[in-house]
Amino acid sequence: MNIVLLEPEIPPNTGNVARLCAATKSTLHLIEPFGFKLDDTQLKRAGMDYWQHVAWHRWKNWTAFGEGLPAGAQLWFVESDGPQLYSDVKFSADDYLVFGRETAGLPKKILEKDRAHWLRIPMFNAEARSLNLSNCVALVLFEALRQQGFAGEL
Repeated sequence: MNIVLLEPEIPPNTGNVARLCAATKSTLHLIEPFGFKLDDTQLKRAGMDYWQHVAWHRWKNWTAFGEGLPAGAQLWFVESDGPQLYSDVKFSADDYLVFGRETAGLPKKILEKDRAHWLRIPMFNAEARSLNLSNCVALVLFEALRQQGFAGEL
């Protein structure tokens, strides 16, 4: 699986996602600009000593990322108000799960281009604005891995 963080802002979230990617052998794609420096101590602390086990790529912007995608790559955009629940779609092993900034989410212009691949995680309390980014990544990633029979598990 591929995890894409578009313009992440909070170092501990990115570190936690990196740790998750290491544990699941998922590839992490970080798209600039970032709200922190990659040498940030909070980023390293959250990722602990897992960074050397993470396959990851750094992209200058969304356009560069798009140009670097293999032909036929399937992107799934996880954002509130998506027309489909993340658990109602069929994921493939090479799919890209795309998540936006912690404070703003994914840009509407990206979401509106492909509504069929815009997913949401259900929220049951209208007073809760959102879930933590790294928690969202874990929820969707593990559903995708479950669908694939947890291939690659030790």
